[in-house]
Amino acid sequence: MPRLILVPTPIGNLEDITLRALRILKETPLIFAEDTRVTNKLLQHFEIKKKVLAFHAHNEHRFLDKTIELIAQNETCVLVSDAGTPGISDPGFLLVRACVQAGIEVECLPGPTAFVPALVASGFPCDKFVFEGFLPHKKGRQTKIQALAQENRTIILYESPHRIAKTLTQMCEWLDPNREACVVREISKKFETYHRGTLESLKHYFEQHDAKGEIVLLLKGSAE
Repeated sequence: MPRLILVPTPIGNLEDITLRALRILKETPLIFAEDTRVTNKLLQHFEIKKKVLAFHAHNEHRFLDKTIELIAQNETCVLVSDAGTPGISDPGFLLVRACVQAGIEVECLPGPTAFVPALVASGFPCDKFVFEGFLPHKKGRQTKIQALAQENRTIILYESPHRIAKTLTQMCEWLDPNREACVVREISKKFETYHRGTLESLKHYFEQHDAKGEIVLLLKGSAE
């Protein structure tokens, strides 16, 4: 029976890849990747030679049917993103849904996801939380941020380094500027950092310091 396996890949430190992930990458005949250049670099590091085809946000609608055909023709295929778990703020959902509808078995390996270590190390409650991914860039952005005001669970967001200062400024305008927050940068990499404080203090910090690398932004729940 054809099968699609979602394989998480390291978000920074290559030592975070699992033995099981390496075995499956070695055994599969075909890998679908968000960026073939990034994936081939990872495979080369672990001395793995496999056929890699592109499957990303810009072509997933056009090549969905063809991708399903290729999976059906092979015993096992793999989907990877550039870093982390496919489908979590990365391409993957459409393909997984199509596989389920086509009767193709889907399996997802446990592995790296940026928001989990950020949440656990933030110091905020992690028994109940909500993951919002990336905020809308324009349409609906203010409405979305304002809707977070009454959320009593820990809120987790992804943000790009060139927008973090703007996001914190807008949150100070549309939320309580004294709300506790944590900005986590470069999870699992050499310069991994945690900046904790209020929205106001974090806004001032990132207005004066350029942010680099992948960012996770956490807000403490309003009822805490």
